[in-house]
Amino acid sequence: MSTDTTMQGLPRYSGIPTFMRVPLAGGLDDFDIALAGVPFDGGVTARPGARFGPREIRNMSTMMRAIHHVTGFNPFAACKVADVGDVPFTDVFHLERAHDDIRRFFEPIFAAGKKALIAGGDHSITFPVFQAIAPREPLGMVHIDAHTDTWDYFVGSKFSHGSPFRRAVEAGLLDPKRTIQIGIRGAQNTDEGWRYSLDSGMRVVFIEEFDKVGVDAIIREARRVVGNGPAYLSVDVDGLDPVYAPGTGTPEVGGLSTRETLALLRGLDGMDFVGADVVEVSPPYDPSGNTALLGATLMYECLCLLARRYAA
Repeated sequence: MSTDTTMQGLPRYSGIPTFMRVPLAGGLDDFDIALAGVPFDGGVTARPGARFGPREIRNMSTMMRAIHHVTGFNPFAACKVADVGDVPFTDVFHLERAHDDIRRFFEPIFAAGKKALIAGGDHSITFPVFQAIAPREPLGMVHIDAHTDTWDYFVGSKFSHGSPFRRAVEAGLLDPKRTIQIGIRGAQNTDEGWRYSLDSGMRVVFIEEFDKVGVDAIIREARRVVGNGPAYLSVDVDGLDPVYAPGTGTPEVGGLSTRETLALLRGLDGMDFVGADVVEVSPPYDPSGNTALLGATLMYECLCLLARRYAA
């Protein structure tokens, strides 16, 4: 069953600017894959602004089209895709309570057997999404980022955007031995995050290894590490070099290119992703809108991966 795509036939400058111009959802029966925004950056450790990410990604996603030029796959024809809106926050000034709002928003979606593709927001939002998924067994993960996001405390908080995957492992939601982190780089004041990832069994691909062995080898490694079980896909735009994604809160030079990132995502085709997110788009740092366009494009690539499971 396919989504109503009549809005995609309108001029791009008209209509309600939903993600990729899909219909707005009225209920759980309206979609197989939910597109959702989480306009929250209360977990950042430096520059804010990712709260504006979902709105600008929605705007730039009007540039997305239906049929993938490489695979010929049309995710909108494979399943029902709808925009479920943004998480409505009741206590945005308290980090853990805001995370509770995120968890409560996504719980009924995952409980109904649906998938979610999420636009952040800072990376702290991924931990409550894992809580909402509540997997029977810990999930695997493909994580593209400049940072491992496995630090512990930051200025008294254990729930910043530098900690979601440490918390997810501790909560039994993420299997570190089925987790690969790709694109890691940049000096740190402590090696705590790197050590936690490595000591817990995560496969950490620093950017120097990526450069040395190439995209195809890392695709093979990702598929080996994560295997055939259920997994989550999390893409932080600071995994890309800031020449391609200047609009982000914690840029690190020397990152992935857009072409490398697209090739990497396409190489994950057929994996069992139950959900995905694209986070840390911070429009105030990129007046050109290019980072939001990148975010929208990455979401489309992620949508193709999620929708493959519904294809006949």
